[in-house]
Amino acid sequence: MKELRTEIDIAASPEAVWKVLLDFAAFPQWNPFIQEASGERKVGSRLRVRIVPPGSQGMIFKPVVTVCEPNREFRWLGKLGFRGIFDGEHAFKLEPIAGGQTRLVQSEIFTGVLVPLLAKSLDNQTKQGFEAMNAALKKQVERRLDLQ
Repeated sequence: MKELRTEIDIAASPEAVWKVLLDFAAFPQWNPFIQEASGERKVGSRLRVRIVPPGSQGMIFKPVVTVCEPNREFRWLGKLGFRGIFDGEHAFKLEPIAGGQTRLVQSEIFTGVLVPLLAKSLDNQTKQGFEAMNAALKKQVERRLDLQ
């Protein structure tokens, strides 16, 4: 098992962050890591997601939504091939913090037989992808608020 965890504070309410985070259609315009996403945002639904970690050509996978608590948490479970080979449970948690701000915690727990072989790229490219997305989300949400 391997876990990646990143976080960033955003000068906006959880509702404002949620609105941008779950607007899959707009991802190509601002999201450098998850460049495409589609599907219903409800538990049990299968999504289509294209991720592009820095320095890679990216990949498409079809995770299943496991948690969808508006303004709080969105989580999915994806797998490479068959379950147990390389599985990832990806989570976005929104925590209200002082001053009407939100802390975004983006994390993923990886399990399966390939995890030890891919640990280095997870620590490097995948974590950089999380951080790039966090920064872009912060910029996108805060810019929207400035325009209102």
